[in-house]
Amino acid sequence: MPRALLIIIAVLLVAPNPLMAQGKGKGIRLWNLTTATISGFQLSPAGKNDWGPNQTLNDKDKEVDHDERLRITGVEPGRYDAKVSYAGAKQCLVRGIEIKADAVFSIADKDLTDCNK
Repeated sequence: MPRALLIIIAVLLVAPNPLMAQGKGKGIRLWNLTTATISGFQLSPAGKNDWGPNQTLNDKDKEVDHDERLRITGVEPGRYDAKVSYAGAKQCLVRGIEIKADAVFSIADKDLTDCNK
């Protein structure tokens, strides 16, 4: 009996714990590769125009500078469109962004479409 108990304890110590592993990922993050600071960032399932909350509110200064990363919350992996806002009321769309779990996706100036001022 004691040997079996030692084996069970050893297996439990070595085996990954799925409950502990859940919190280890960095989550979904946006990497701003545009040349300007983003003041608003909303996602919608691709083609739906059903915009979610402003994700820039997740940032400590409520903006995403060039080359800064932003944690995206409340979004499942999938394909999305994004509404990107800049100071001075400029807004642009980015269509068909593929978002993966615990991964970084980026947007750059070349991705911006349908911009207005």
